[in-house]
Amino acid sequence: MKTVVLITFLFSSMNLCAQSAAPTDLLRQAYTALSADDHDYQGHRIRAMKQIEVAGNLIGVNLSGGGKGHEPQGVSDQQLRTAQGLLQQTRAGLPVKAQRHVDRALAQLSIALSIK
Repeated sequence: MKTVVLITFLFSSMNLCAQSAAPTDLLRQAYTALSADDHDYQGHRIRAMKQIEVAGNLIGVNLSGGGKGHEPQGVSDQQLRTAQGLLQQTRAGLPVKAQRHVDRALAQLSIALSIK
């Protein structure tokens, strides 16, 4: 239970920081949230990460990684929702080509969250 509370606190803090963060920071935060996730979501989490990597490359941000954490499904789902929120916040501050990749990542995350 302590782990769930700590992770929830960390992601809540991340959302507060995200409100004033630059698009590059928001992309990094979203990518980090997804890379720490433990569940596969039938490949949709990885597809979303790949789209975020491409968006990052378009604006000069190198994103990589793919480590897995060890958390319950509910925590994992929350990490995907956190990444969605971060991507939605950063979208408007990106060039059009990068926005398209963020949109694709958001679509993959929506599909992933529909999988149980």
